[in-house]
Formats: sequence, structure tokens, C-alpha cells
Amino acid sequence: MRSLAITLLVLIPVSAAAEDGAKLFTPCRACHSLDPADQGLPGPNLSSLIGRKVGGDAAFDYSPVLRKANADGVRWDAEQLDRFLADPAEMFPGLWMSIRGVEDAADRSALVRFLSDPASR
Repeated sequence: MRSLAITLLVLIPVSAAAEDGAKLFTPCRACHSLDPADQGLPGPNLSSLIGRKVGGDAAFDYSPVLRKANADGVRWDAEQLDRFLADPAEMFPGLWMSIRGVEDAADRSALVRFLSDPASR
């Protein structure tokens, strides 16, 4: 019984973090989708983002700075994504996407976890 209670306590924060990540992603849905079948949005599709090359959605026309990152072989991982979400224009000067970034580290972390783990969606 005790191990069940500990397991439940461990699962609650993970579930809450996934829920927070989903809520934080809500404004992003205006331009991005996590469904691989969704194309033609104002921003690139973000399904299977982690491990993918920056500028790696073949169906999207990226800004020159992201095309260069792609040519240089830069890949998305949790650390890169956190850095990008903190200040996109600082990471990629000349980026066509206009967002100011996610200032709160806990919010960024929840969003990175959400985008990194398809099972959390």
C-alpha cells in the first residue's frame, strides 16, 4: 500500500507538468501543430521535434537563419529548445517568428517536457 501511495505521489507532479505544458502550448497552436498530418499553418509542424534538425519540416519555408542552422546540422534537443524558448531572437538573430520568449524557467521546462514527450499529450 505504501509503495502505491509513493507511486501516486511521483505521478502527480509529472501529470501536472504535462498539463502545464499543454496549457502553455495553447497560444502556440495558432501557428503550430503537433499532429504530423496538419500542414499549411503559419508556422512549421512541431511533431517529432526533438532530434530533428532545426528547420527540418520540409513543408515549411524557414527564415534564412534557420535554413543556415539546418545546413550546419543543428538539431533540436531539450537544451536547445529551452534556450530557444527563453529568447528566440537571441538564439537566431533575424528569425521571422515574432515571439518575445518564455521568461519563467519552470514554464519553459514544462513546455520543453510537453514538446519532448509525445506520450504526455
